[in-house]
Amino acid sequence: MMKFLPLVPMLFFASGLLAQTTGSVNVYKDPRIDILLKKQAEANDLSTRNTSKRRNAKGYRLLVVSSTNRAEAIAARTKVLTNFPELKAYMWYQAPYYKVKAGNFISRNDAQAYQKRMASVFPGNIFIMNDTVEVKPEENETED
Repeated sequence: MMKFLPLVPMLFFASGLLAQTTGSVNVYKDPRIDILLKKQAEANDLSTRNTSKRRNAKGYRLLVVSSTNRAEAIAARTKVLTNFPELKAYMWYQAPYYKVKAGNFISRNDAQAYQKRMASVFPGNIFIMNDTVEVKPEENETED
């Protein structure tokens, strides 16, 4: 009897393996996923469609947040988009910090004006940073 005792767990293990191969899995996809994918494709198309009309130039952006907390960076980006919808907000991860910058300013004076306006929304320091910004051709021509 003691000789067959180790075989009992092996028997249960082997029967469990057979049970896994005979089953099937049904996957149900939420139809809203297709709608979201379509909207994202349209947004991507719009953002890349008129690249000939956009240019990059040296300018300024406002550094709103530099934090190791991702949730804090997302909240700051949301605040920028909510309170200053005319500004573009940029968020990226540069280890170990999440950084949020806002705006595409050609002149430092414009950046300083927004820096003062944003001080009421963001109690911390907001820094003006040299950066490569997106400009429309007509904006760049008037600056010459």
